[in-house]
Amino acid sequence: MPRTLLPGQSSRVLIVDPASGESRCVFESDSVLVEAPNWTADGVSLVLNADGLLWRLPVDGHDLAEIPMPGVPEINNDHVLTPDGLAVVVSAKDGHLYEVPLDERTPRRITRDHPVGRGYKNYLHGVSPDGSTLSVIVGHRPRPSDPESAWQTDVALVDLATGEASFVTSDASADDGAEFTPDGRWLWFNTERFTSEPGHAQLARVRVDGSDLSRVVESVSVDWFPHPAPDGRSVAYLSYEAGTLGHPENRDVVLRILPLDEAGDPEPHGVRDLLRLFGGQGTLNVNGWAPDSTRFACVEYPVAD
Repeated sequence: MPRTLLPGQSSRVLIVDPASGESRCVFESDSVLVEAPNWTADGVSLVLNADGLLWRLPVDGHDLAEIPMPGVPEINNDHVLTPDGLAVVVSAKDGHLYEVPLDERTPRRITRDHPVGRGYKNYLHGVSPDGSTLSVIVGHRPRPSDPESAWQTDVALVDLATGEASFVTSDASADDGAEFTPDGRWLWFNTERFTSEPGHAQLARVRVDGSDLSRVVESVSVDWFPHPAPDGRSVAYLSYEAGTLGHPENRDVVLRILPLDEAGDPEPHGVRDLLRLFGGQGTLNVNGWAPDSTRFACVEYPVAD
């Protein structure tokens, strides 16, 4: 079942200035829980999910309009637009990825059938700049003979045309949120591989061939979902309090900005707190940067006193 609002809660879509931290609300509802805004290529609309469906929201704040997805099962909040702006790739709760054309042509399933006994699930987080490859977190059971074995999450690349997957990481460390840099050479993601403290996700990057994996920021907070800006000069991400497990909803969180130098390398001592809000799951799961990198979109979920 799709997630719903708590009594007295609302979902508010914010457009944030990454320089000042100032924000403005472009949509608010006490009945519909919207999540994870992407920005369309023309810069005039956002694409979000709500109630297991996909929706378009003009940035000037009119009503939601449903994006048809005939034949696609209920989706979650992992969805990304293709670079040409003609389609949205969505993660459905059947574990597969689907390409949804915005001109209302028939959607198609991208990912291949799941290996027997492995229980694969695919969670989309990025598309390469040339539109050919998806960056995906693949959840699976590493021991097919043991259906009760713990889930493993790894960074993978999926060919958009064929659905063929190749793994960038493959180990017991929990990974999530893998996303391409604008030049297509690196993947940013969050991972628990750098600490023995359960749930202590930290930001990392790795080359698309799996080499040069490194921790980017060392922090006491639990850091999730790094989103490189289209201009390659900064990364927005979400921070939870120390000790948080996973990326739960309804928590006090901080949106942060990590500056990058001209070569796209991180400047970890320049991290800035941008905005504090009540949210978490659904706030910043996917890349919400505007095409010109001057704004990004997120969602907060305040509860009335």
